[in-house]
Amino acid sequence: MTIKKRVASLKKKLQYKRIILKLTGEAFAGTDEILKVSAVEFIAREIKTIVDLGVEVGVVVGGGNIVRGARLSGEGGVERVTADHMGMLATAINALLLGSVLEAHGVPARVETAIEMRQIAEPFIRKRALKHLSLGRVVIFSCGTGNPNFSTDTAAVLRASEVRADAIFKATKVDGVFTSDPVKDKRAVLIPNISYDEAFAKRLKFMDAAAIGFAMESYPKPIHVFNIFTPNNLKRVVLGEQVGSKIG
Repeated sequence: MTIKKRVASLKKKLQYKRIILKLTGEAFAGTDEILKVSAVEFIAREIKTIVDLGVEVGVVVGGGNIVRGARLSGEGGVERVTADHMGMLATAINALLLGSVLEAHGVPARVETAIEMRQIAEPFIRKRALKHLSLGRVVIFSCGTGNPNFSTDTAAVLRASEVRADAIFKATKVDGVFTSDPVKDKRAVLIPNISYDEAFAKRLKFMDAAAIGFAMESYPKPIHVFNIFTPNNLKRVVLGEQVGSKIG
């Protein structure tokens, strides 16, 4: 089978045409590095594989590798609002890095910010984001919702709703949603499928409670949680294979 025919065959299997990919700040970091470019290059290559299949991709980035607003709040008298604004700026750094690496790999990308930074990125404008997506550009959403006290998980649900994404892909460094923290508990069991109601009731920590509650009310579509650093996982989920966990 030629490459062209293989791509055409894979396109017919696509389960999702437009997705929001949520990347934690940890995905941008190394063991002893705040930013690890090789890790971002790996993610960029994974994104390219699904863009080449015709999937429209929006990315919401976290900033915890640089600053965690919730953790910084209160230290040395730092106000929560100030700490959260610092966290928003951290997401912009990650977004600019991912955008640059994607472009270097031949993937057109645009960074949009929920707080205006016109000299370095576009402000978030819903119709502009939809236009970029329809043209095959990866849109990287940064600065969360633009408001303090809201996580980037909540921002992912919000952007997914706004751009009418078919699903949210929560990319992590673990293999999905478990009964307990798999890093701390060797007896933790992977949960392949679970409803929003169950996930909320069991307080599973794949997203914060506010984000899950918001999704239950405003985004009745699937959320997939999987290990982004396992090669081809992103493509496999897009093609409908059972990878990681599916919520909803």
